[in-house]
Amino acid sequence: MHLDDIRRQIKRLGLITTLKDLTLRGLNRFHLAKVLKGVRIDQVDPEFLRCEQKYQWLSLSEEALRELTQGHPEYEMSEKFLRQTFAKGDECFGFLDGDILASYGWYSSQPTAIDAPGMVLHFDPRHVYMYKGFTHVKYRGQRLHAIGMTRALEAYLAQGYQGLLSYVEWNNFASLSSCYRMGYKDIGNVYLVRLFGHNFTFADRGCAKYGFRLEHAGAVPNLQTPPIKAS
Repeated sequence: MHLDDIRRQIKRLGLITTLKDLTLRGLNRFHLAKVLKGVRIDQVDPEFLRCEQKYQWLSLSEEALRELTQGHPEYEMSEKFLRQTFAKGDECFGFLDGDILASYGWYSSQPTAIDAPGMVLHFDPRHVYMYKGFTHVKYRGQRLHAIGMTRALEAYLAQGYQGLLSYVEWNNFASLSSCYRMGYKDIGNVYLVRLFGHNFTFADRGCAKYGFRLEHAGAVPNLQTPPIKAS
């Protein structure tokens, strides 16, 4: 970060938070170090259910996603990713603007790989894990991600699930603010550090309550672990 960026961040977030952020950034120059802030939502906010009538919100099949994203690398959905993720049983809900995929989000009831190689996120099976939310640059600023997530929450609550779980990296302040506006609440932190070729993880008491923790992929038999991006 440049000095002007640091000054602006201190003004916006305060000195202590800025120092913690700079420390974490510094650690990552030498070793992988992540603080994953677990969040949970279990109530539908009607404000985030309405959108323009031109958008169609639906569950997207593997075939439909393949057709919608082929030749568009910005969606980050390779053939391998789609094949493995659907084989795992995950679901993708999204908004279509005609034949254009405007926004999407992925949902899983199974342990799921994160963007730290070899690590898998586990969670309470009474919840659904939301990850890899994306809105195309042409459609940003219309709250499509928030609306899509809220509609998915409504659908999963109707199926008997207790809510959605997700995580945001501790120092991704913009994404955290967005989550809080949707109604997500903090449940705790999961810590990940890679030293001397080994990953060390710890979930605090709040996350442990929801079984929200990281494990090595090799500890989970037959788990498909596509290279997904964090939510």
